[in-house]
Amino acid sequence: MQQNMQQNMQQKVSLSLPTFLPETSPEPTEQELRVHLAAAYRLIEKFRMADLICTHLSARLPNQREFLLNPYGMMFNEITASSLVKVDLSGNLMGDNDYTLNPAGFVIHAGILAARPDVGCVVHTHSRYGMAVAALECGLLPISQIALQFYNQVAYHDYEGVSLDLDEQTRLATDLGNKKVMILRNHGLLTVGRTVAEAFILAYYLEKACEIQILAQSAGSQLIELAPEVCEKSAAQQAGEDLLHLQWTALLRSLDRADASYRN
Repeated sequence: MQQNMQQNMQQKVSLSLPTFLPETSPEPTEQELRVHLAAAYRLIEKFRMADLICTHLSARLPNQREFLLNPYGMMFNEITASSLVKVDLSGNLMGDNDYTLNPAGFVIHAGILAARPDVGCVVHTHSRYGMAVAALECGLLPISQIALQFYNQVAYHDYEGVSLDLDEQTRLATDLGNKKVMILRNHGLLTVGRTVAEAFILAYYLEKACEIQILAQSAGSQLIELAPEVCEKSAAQQAGEDLLHLQWTALLRSLDRADASYRN
């Protein structure tokens, strides 16, 4: 009887995660990139991952040589598509700007974008739980299903002080390698993606994994250690771009219901 029940269940429920990404994704325009990046800034604020006017998110423009960054001095919930600052990889501001750039933001983002042509967006946060895990020698532990999506996929970069030295760009890019997530020790989190959506979703779940770890460690009980083969299986099950498009469009709907001014 149990075998029949399992067979019936398999007929009704797919045992693999569905993919909701469109089959093809056209090259986004600068305006579309501005809207998506402004949305990501609002979402960082919404999910309490912001640090007043500090930290930064960037998006590479279609010409590959320029990118968008937040105007230094604006709170994340003030940022709109038109307020984003355009800068090239050499640090030249493009167009008329009432605001300047966070110098550490330029160092980090220009360095990563120059070294990784596959990257379209970089997200750097000083989030509460991310900074807590960044201060732990153990780093991110594979103790939750959310953390397991990053199993053996987390890069680390040692703290050198505020990122104001251009020569740190090389070390940031070298430490990141070909990975999509990096913990900046004693500093914060960094994620990269081909799209704004991918980089934001990675940042959201990396922060969530850090939160779960800190809460579990705070309980003072022994943490459950999972076998490597279980970790690898879970990581493989969560690999790829499953649910990304569905999650991002849902987030945009949520923003639009609350305040669509980020599109301006």
